[in-house]
Amino acid sequence: MGGSSAPADAADRGILIERLGVDIDPGLLELALTHRSYAYEHGRLPHNERLEFLGDAILGKAVTVQLFTEHPDLDEGDLAKRRASLVSSVALAEIARGLGLGAFLRLGRGEDRTGGRDKSSILADCVEAIIGAVFLSAGDEVATALVLRLVRPLADDPDRFGALDPKTSLQEVASRRGAGLPAYSITATGPDHSRMFTATVTVGTLVTATGEGSSKKQAEMAAALEAWNRLVKHKRKAGAPDPGA
Repeated sequence: MGGSSAPADAADRGILIERLGVDIDPGLLELALTHRSYAYEHGRLPHNERLEFLGDAILGKAVTVQLFTEHPDLDEGDLAKRRASLVSSVALAEIARGLGLGAFLRLGRGEDRTGGRDKSSILADCVEAIIGAVFLSAGDEVATALVLRLVRPLADDPDRFGALDPKTSLQEVASRRGAGLPAYSITATGPDHSRMFTATVTVGTLVTATGEGSSKKQAEMAAALEAWNRLVKHKRKAGAPDPGA
C-alpha cells in the first residue's frame, strides 16, 4: 500500500476509504485531505487544520485509554512516554505511508514539487484530520476504533519502545559503536505563527537521518528516532540478538 508521487482524483478516494475500513462523508474526507497550500492557491478554500485539531484530541484520548487498560503494571511516566511515541509525527507518518496517503493529498503546486506527498509533518497532520472527519461522520466509537486499528501494529512492535527517549538511545548506540556524539543541524521554514523545523542528525559514518516538527526539540527527537530505527534494523538484519545494541 505504498504511496504514489501522482495525486489521486476524487474517484480514487474510494480506495482510501476501503483501506480505512470506515464510512466517511466524501466532503469531510476531501477537507481532511486538503493542505493549506492547496487552499491558499485556490482562493483560500477551507483546509484540514481544524479537523486536525479535533483528530489530535480523539487520537490522544483513544491511545491513553488503550495504554492505561492494557498495561496496569506501567507507572505514569512510562505510560506518558509510550503515548508520546504512538502519537508522534514519526508514528503517524508511518501509518500514513502504510495507507498510501500521500497520493490522495490535495497540495499546492510548490509543496507538491518539493516532496510534500512524503513529508512527515503533512502526512501526520492529515492522519489526524481524517480521524476528526471520521468522528464527525460516524461518531466517537467508530473514530476510536479506527485509531486503535491504525496504531495497533505500532503498539505491538516491541522495538518501538526501545527508544522512548530517542536522543539518549541514539547517543548510547553511537557510543557503543565508537561513532562519537550524534551531530544535529536545524533549518526552519514558514511564517512565525506556523513555523516548521527540520532536523538532520549524523552519527559518524553510520547513518544520517532527518525529522520534522513544530519545535526544534520535536524535530531533533524525530530525526533521532529515525536514525535509531535505521541502526536497529541494520543490526537486526545482520543477525544481532540485541536490537538496542
